[in-house]
Parts: sequence; structure tokens; C-alpha cells
Amino acid sequence: MNTRALLAACGLSLLAAAAQAQPVMHNGVLADKTGRTLYIFDKDAPNKSNCSGGCLAAWPAFTAKADAAATGEFGLISDTRQWTVNGKPLYYFAGDTKPGERNGDGSGGVWHVISSKPLVPSSFNPVY
Repeated sequence: MNTRALLAACGLSLLAAAAQAQPVMHNGVLADKTGRTLYIFDKDAPNKSNCSGGCLAAWPAFTAKADAAATGEFGLISDTRQWTVNGKPLYYFAGDTKPGERNGDGSGGVWHVISSKPLVPSSFNPVY
């Protein structure tokens, strides 16, 4: 692994370990308070993450501060303190290195940003 990639991975590990306040809408997508984009994973169950191991290395969980309280469509998975939106666990993407980046949107057809209220994936395109 080159030095730059190693530093980015370490930075994201620290980011994932740092607990955060409730998500906010930032530049049209759901983000943390610093503007880092958050994602949902289609393979998750309601209020349960199905991302572990290497998945969590690439998609670090967005976790809550110890004193955080969820309101509205936001929730917390009790054992991990991972934030959820409408029951969908929230994650960062390791490929986003700056606030506002959305490099993970659509990844593998199963990772999505949340782009509007009501909060739905940006790829959501209902057929009527």
C-alpha cells in the first residue's frame, strides 16, 4: 500500500471511530455536520447492518456520540450506536476524502446517497 493510501485509510479509521451528531442535509444530500456524505446499503435489514469486515473498511459506520438523541426519521442501532434514517444504517465511503464528495453513490448498484425529503436514495425512481 502506498503512503498516501495508508494515510487516507488511517484518517478514515479515525473518522469512523469518532462519534458524530445527528445527520444533516448538506448541499442536497444527507451528511455529517462537517459535510461528509453519508450512504445507505441496499443489503441492510431494518435497523441492522449487514456490512462487516472488509465492507466496514470501505464503508465505515456513521456512529453517534454517547449523549446523542435521535429525532424524526433518524434512529440509532442500540448495540453499535450507528445512526439510521428510516431504519437504514448510515455509512461513510472510504473513497470520499473531502466534504461534499459523493464517489460512492451507486457503487455496486447497492450503495446510495440520500438526496431529498422524504429521505430516499438518490437512485430512487418509482414506476407508477
